[in-house]
Amino acid sequence: MKIVIDRAESRGFAHHGWLKTYHTFSFADYYNPDRIQFGMLRVLNDDTVAPMEGFGMHQHKNMEVISIPLKGYLRHGDSIQNSEVITPGDIQVMSAGTGIFHSEYNDSPDEMLEFLQIWVFPQQENTPPHYKSYNIRPVLKQDQLSLIISPDGDAPVSILQDAWFSLGNLRKGVKQEYTLHSVRTGVYIFVIEGEVLAENTPLYHRDGAGFSETTSVTIEAKKDSYILVMEVPMK
Repeated sequence: MKIVIDRAESRGFAHHGWLKTYHTFSFADYYNPDRIQFGMLRVLNDDTVAPMEGFGMHQHKNMEVISIPLKGYLRHGDSIQNSEVITPGDIQVMSAGTGIFHSEYNDSPDEMLEFLQIWVFPQQENTPPHYKSYNIRPVLKQDQLSLIISPDGDAPVSILQDAWFSLGNLRKGVKQEYTLHSVRTGVYIFVIEGEVLAENTPLYHRDGAGFSETTSVTIEAKKDSYILVMEVPMK
């Protein structure tokens, strides 16, 4: 088994007044040659946006872009005529393909917005751009790793990659074994809240760790914890 550990305090950070952003992998002005990506997982950004502020229209190409609100109201708009607001319990997925412009704003006049933005390389480039949001509340189960993204219809969401994402709301003492779907994949665990042991590796608030060349990973909650588990091809 190969393990990479990315501590919260080691991430890239930028403060733009209206935006505080942490980058697990190299992004924008943060560059670390040892932290470019984990397999096909290219970006894991942890963003906090001030009320009524946000990212104006900007372009993406040939990337699967997943946004997961953690707090507040995220307003999305794009060049293929989508416009809506999502909150925790929803996620949005955008296949940028040949190119799409989009914006992301905090839709609240007084509450901070916190969300994760994740980029995954697609299997195929230059596909038609596509956007959709999903209500994942019905599949979220206490003390389980609840599957929210899969390539085969087993989850509410799919992206253009052999990737499986799960959210785990685990009470202290709960142990789960995550079994990988393929010998070609690895799994990256991001601790949104709490503290877990992953293969006896302690991970704390906003820590991340990648596990590859293995068939399974054991996760134990040392405190009440909320985690994101992302399984992606390693090449």
